[in-house]
Amino acid sequence: MMWANFFRDGGWGMYPTSIFGFALIAAGVLLVLRPERRFAVLVGTLGMLTLGAGVLGTTTGLINTFRYLMRVPEAEQFKIAALGCAESLNNLVLGLMLGVLAALLGSIAAFRAARA
Repeated sequence: MMWANFFRDGGWGMYPTSIFGFALIAAGVLLVLRPERRFAVLVGTLGMLTLGAGVLGTTTGLINTFRYLMRVPEAEQFKIAALGCAESLNNLVLGLMLGVLAALLGSIAAFRAARA
């Protein structure tokens, strides 16, 4: 199952993605509670930071997968490459999940601001 070891399989890149992502969600909640421009800018920059951390974690995971692939017996290389790519993509998945949640919060804040 994908979710059983999701965080562990993603490697070190999951930590900055999580930290920035949870700061993003907190800022998104703050924006919903107080829909002010300054909080919208904070949400936007934290969103870019979260997605950037997810892409960085994915990229470094892919680099490491392919760097060490030649140490694996040839018969196992495709299997290991596919597994390494799948694990590396967990960083991007986490960043996108947190980004989508924050976008939803931003939409709620924008709706509340428009009604006021």
